[in-house]
Amino acid sequence: MTSRFTSTPTRRTVVKAAAATAVVAAPLVAGATAAVADSAPAPAFLHGVASGDPLPDGILLWTRVTPAPDAVPGSGKGPDTEVSWEIAEDKGFSRIVAQGRTTATAASDHTVKADVRGLRPATAYWYRFAAGTALSPVGRTLTAPATDAAAANVRFGVVSCSNWESGYFSPYRHLAARSDLDAVLHLGDYIYEYASGAYPEAKYVVRQHEPAHEILNLADYRTRHGKYKTDTDLQAMHHAHPVIAIWDDHEFANDAWSGGAENHTPGTEGDWVARVSAAKQAYFEWMPVRPSIAGTTYRRIRYGKLADLHLLDLRSFRSQQASVGSGKVDDPERTITGRAQLDWLKSGLSASNAAWQLVGTSVMISPVAFGALPAELTAPLAELLGLPKEGIAINVDQWDGYTDDRRELLGHLVDNGIKNTVFLTGDIHMAWANDVPVKAATYPLSKSAGTEFVVTSVTSDNLDEMLHVAPHTVSLVAAAAIKAANRHVKWVDMDSHGYGVLDVDAQRSQMDYYVVSDKRKQDATSAWTRSYRTLNGSQKAERVYSPVV
Repeated sequence: MTSRFTSTPTRRTVVKAAAATAVVAAPLVAGATAAVADSAPAPAFLHGVASGDPLPDGILLWTRVTPAPDAVPGSGKGPDTEVSWEIAEDKGFSRIVAQGRTTATAASDHTVKADVRGLRPATAYWYRFAAGTALSPVGRTLTAPATDAAAANVRFGVVSCSNWESGYFSPYRHLAARSDLDAVLHLGDYIYEYASGAYPEAKYVVRQHEPAHEILNLADYRTRHGKYKTDTDLQAMHHAHPVIAIWDDHEFANDAWSGGAENHTPGTEGDWVARVSAAKQAYFEWMPVRPSIAGTTYRRIRYGKLADLHLLDLRSFRSQQASVGSGKVDDPERTITGRAQLDWLKSGLSASNAAWQLVGTSVMISPVAFGALPAELTAPLAELLGLPKEGIAINVDQWDGYTDDRRELLGHLVDNGIKNTVFLTGDIHMAWANDVPVKAATYPLSKSAGTEFVVTSVTSDNLDEMLHVAPHTVSLVAAAAIKAANRHVKWVDMDSHGYGVLDVDAQRSQMDYYVVSDKRKQDATSAWTRSYRTLNGSQKAERVYSPVV
């Protein structure tokens, strides 16, 4: 085929490749973004590029083309536009290994995906797109090791909970600057659905959502995704690393379950099924994610014989959260995973020959009980942890509210001798390092089924922000009370923003926790704060006094 990339005269034979297109439309909307769109030549690549879901022989590439100034995300406007892509072994694109073309249309918001195969395992590649005379930014990506490879180590950036209005995405910028990551895991709440200023307990709006109203329909969700993809730090992270993402509730609405959500009012906000369908369509249009056979984000990615990464969807199939005092948290008829997904997870864990089982779970699996807490901490902790505000110590939105599924899963790990299971978690805007006890009440005399590393939020408000007090004040009291009442909790930081870096080798899995100086500043600095690891075969988390280098 004739190249659309006029800056690269040299071409090689195309390696086997499969291109899959998703085209979408959501308004970049107003302000500076609209000004850029109005002044930019058409077509243009205003939302960057991204890659995701690495395989030993392939990678998923993504971009969005703006074919005309008014063809902003969610608008449904703009002509069909031919988009070419190519992937190379070098940044100068002198060694092209695959190329193709597809058509971006308003039917899927002018987003494009190419599911490229025929690549070499554990290899860095560079990729780009073209439309007319416009060239996209160049992205770098990395394939996974061969399925049976004895990989020496794997290293992931780990993030969660990025509310646009709450601050700037400097954690993404700091991850983009690293050259040692195999991928970035995003554990959910990539976008938030609230109207501007409506985030619970919010004290301030650093920068305003678009659209300003709560997102409810397909155009709204496309618009919100499109706005996020204009952030330069977010773009930098996607340009530098493949991203492996799962969704949580805010990709739909707060505390979502299979039949509704806390932040959804039937009637005034339309039909829940239609809202979820729109949210999922926009998500798969705008994210470099392959949907599973079930059409959700639960899937498995392998990193040689070192690690299997099992990724969960804990919103699409779950029962409604238990009501306060109902006594239903132990009901075996209630589920957080759904039967098919839990069976898939158990089967995958049993069949795996990888040294480590990494489970991406958007909500915390470790149980949390509370001793005596000052009354003023009850309400904000309830908001963050999903607790009934009346103070009953059950986290009903997380695995604490679905104890039968947790009992079955942890029992499966113990009964089948499945070692080295590490749960990777986001959601609650705090950092934790936990053992995962089979029976919390008798721990540590009873067994630990694995460990859990929870990362804090990128920007979403945490305890002291909800209380509108200075950082690291009352949160210290709450953290001490939680540790005293939960002997499996090794550490909790309720008051920082940042990211984690998980390094896995044959001997241990270690999470290094990094915090940013001020989420309200675009130039926020980053610093290492703590590290915890679990040694091969130990099933316990222990503190480490320096990060992996």
